[in-house]
Amino acid sequence: MCSGGDGTLNEVVNGIMSAQKRLPIGYIPCGTMNDFAKCLKIPRNCEKAAEAIATGKRFGCDIGKIDGKHFTYVACFGAFTDVSYSTPQQTKNILGNAAYFLECFKSTLGIKSYHMQIEYDGVLIENDYILGMVANSTSVAGMKLPGDISLEDGAFEVVLIKKPNDILELQKIITKLIAQDVSTEYIQYFKAGEIKITSLTPVAWCIDGEYGGESVSVHIENINKAIDIIIPENGEYSEEIAESN
Repeated sequence: MCSGGDGTLNEVVNGIMSAQKRLPIGYIPCGTMNDFAKCLKIPRNCEKAAEAIATGKRFGCDIGKIDGKHFTYVACFGAFTDVSYSTPQQTKNILGNAAYFLECFKSTLGIKSYHMQIEYDGVLIENDYILGMVANSTSVAGMKLPGDISLEDGAFEVVLIKKPNDILELQKIITKLIAQDVSTEYIQYFKAGEIKITSLTPVAWCIDGEYGGESVSVHIENINKAIDIIIPENGEYSEEIAESN
């Protein structure tokens, strides 16, 4: 059992993945965003979460691996992705979700792009990107991802955002993301079980909300149903439970 945010769960998952016996994990979410707990319908209320661990069922969940490090729900780069690990913990404690949006607003002033080659399932694409997410989640940083998403299908949801030419195009991209609409020339969205990303310059990666180092080339793979996580037996979930603590 563990109690904390997405980063805490990431530490536990990495420990379990390196162990000889992969024990099931019981998770009490007490972080700021708790994206992965929401995906699994684990209530944020501590008593309810503990009850779910005692009476719940095992769920075989996919786990991601990026250059030897494991992640539960997302590996990402580019605009806004440093917000999770650069926002002071005290600010997150006081402001909650609002702290992320404040930092995102400030970071729009210095958005940079990365020229990348991306390989997946025999496909090769190349472009300038300001943001990329390789996710095993229905939402990232509170933003819901589009489409029918499964956490046990052996595939990631990949979102790549091309470099906009001006602030108006950037605004259109943000509007599309909020609306969970990827039907724009600036957003590439696809599923992949394995992906290789190569850039011309070192890129900083964010793994489950924590700093994951810099690299010019990463190999990301999905390990299908690698770990059992205890989830509520009936799968019931409500925003009221999720927001209470």
